[in-house]
Amino acid sequence: MDESRKLKTGDIQSIEEGSATSGRERQISPDTLLSAVANEHRRAILNAVIDASEKRLAYDVLVDRVADRVRDEDATRESDEHRQRVRIALRHTHLPKLKEARIIDYEAELDHVQFVGGELERNILALVEPYDVAQ
Repeated sequence: MDESRKLKTGDIQSIEEGSATSGRERQISPDTLLSAVANEHRRAILNAVIDASEKRLAYDVLVDRVADRVRDEDATRESDEHRQRVRIALRHTHLPKLKEARIIDYEAELDHVQFVGGELERNILALVEPYDVAQ
């Protein structure tokens, strides 16, 4: 990596421990954040949870909102089958990735998803939204 392009401390979002706007206790790198929002399903998850009251949704409600937003590649597929595929993808791929990045909090036993990210995530989503083909 070119020395002049190395990340500086200011290039990383700082989240203070105990912040009321975030459940994160560590910094998030730009690569982690961009990877987290690179997928259409994950953007749909974040938008749905951020738009919810209290930044929290029941898992089944989240599945419905993501399935409605994300187009099915096979237009002939039944909507129930599409929702089941979304449900599986969220549980096994997308929610764990967002949880690992500490953008959401998700516990399968509690059956809800909560946004714990900060302003940086909201800003990135707002920048990407006009270009999202799912709309």
